[in-house]
Amino acid sequence: MSEVKVNKISPRTNCGTVQLGDSGDTITIPAGATITNNGTANGFGATGAVNWQTTKKTANFTATSGEGYFCDTAASGAFTLTLPSSPSAGDIVGLKDYNGNFGTANLTIGRNGSNLNGTAANKALSTNNLSLTLVYVDATEGWIPIEEGTGFVGASFVCASVSGSCNTIVTCGDYKVAVFKGPGNFTVNSLATSSPNNNADYVVVAGGGAGGSGDPGGYAAGAGGAGGFRESPGTATCYTASPLGASPAAAITVTAQSYPITVGGGGAPSPTPTFGGSGSNSVFSTITSAGGGGGGGGNSPCNVANAPGRNGGSGGGGGASGNATYPGGTGNTPPVTPAQGQNGGTGGHSSGGTASGAGGGAGAAGTAGTPGPAPSPASLGVGGTGVGTLILNCSSFGTPGPSPARFFAGGGGGASNNCLTNASAVGGGGKGTTNTSTGTAGADNTGGGGGGGVLSPTPVPRVGLAGGSGIVMIRYKFQ
Repeated sequence: MSEVKVNKISPRTNCGTVQLGDSGDTITIPAGATITNNGTANGFGATGAVNWQTTKKTANFTATSGEGYFCDTAASGAFTLTLPSSPSAGDIVGLKDYNGNFGTANLTIGRNGSNLNGTAANKALSTNNLSLTLVYVDATEGWIPIEEGTGFVGASFVCASVSGSCNTIVTCGDYKVAVFKGPGNFTVNSLATSSPNNNADYVVVAGGGAGGSGDPGGYAAGAGGAGGFRESPGTATCYTASPLGASPAAAITVTAQSYPITVGGGGAPSPTPTFGGSGSNSVFSTITSAGGGGGGGGNSPCNVANAPGRNGGSGGGGGASGNATYPGGTGNTPPVTPAQGQNGGTGGHSSGGTASGAGGGAGAAGTAGTPGPAPSPASLGVGGTGVGTLILNCSSFGTPGPSPARFFAGGGGGASNNCLTNASAVGGGGKGTTNTSTGTAGADNTGGGGGGGVLSPTPVPRVGLAGGSGIVMIRYKFQ
């Protein structure tokens, strides 16, 4: 192997052409060597070339002429690329949106004293997947783009937005969850290139039913049933669903459109001795969860028609009237598979007192109220438990229940005029009223049923408690 060491090779005539090798030869440049043109690293005398830097940029920096940069605004938020100061004609800078995030977090081009297309102002770039090459021309126009576009050869994913003042989007790794606490729209702005990535998982919880109101005679009213709970299997967006997220439920295949979202409100109690109002339905696309059934009224023996619990997503608990028991409402009404909720418990009256049935929950039926013979205390119905979902297991957004699952759709607790303690169900169900404690409403955005009411010997309210509002959550792959 021969080696020639010289500082300069010039043509042998004045033709200005120097030939390196013959046709078919390979000219090898050692690793670490740089080909420059008048001190600028742009290769073999060519002007306007950009050497791309493969280490991405994630924070403010100043560009160097002849270099191109991959800018990642998803890593730490929006930042600024500052152009070179005192540029010369022919200076060139390239940039590329590293992962399609400029629309969410902008990259700003800092002009550093030079004009941009003749304008003395910085420029915020907000187009996803944008690529841009800038050349400095003169002091009048400054930097001018010669190549720009939104070329993208990788997989694209669902891009969506939400409307409504109390609604938000939570990021969970490669997935996002649109959380609707009130009405609004889920708008799919663009679809994924791969059809399976257009499948969205969901949790749809309806409003819980209100507890019934008790009669002045001390008759306990039933608790409200939880709102219906419906969930897809979780396989489309890689999370473990609740037991209700089983087949034959399926994810929703979204299209580029706006989906109106209905979030059901909780049922309202009555100021007079009668059953509580049922909750309202929640809706996403083809999925409707039914509002929870209102609790039966605590009525005197001459007005027993209002004592049974009402049907719904989960059934309301039965009230107490006369020396008889009254049934709770039927859950999973209308029926779907898997069942969206369970039945309410029965309520009854005896010489020892009254105890109403609890509302059903998504995970279990409400238990019956057991009136104890005098002077034994009664055993009021315990609200049916809700179910936990991991659709938001990456988020601090929480509802009552053990972590990391968030629990929803618990039934309300029954009431009694001779029971000292009460309890609330996991999943947002409220407590029923007793002779020593006031009941509670179903928790907001859980679909929990409201506690039942009773007028006991102590001056506590006999009016039932309101059901909790529902919630809708939609999970989709965004990157």
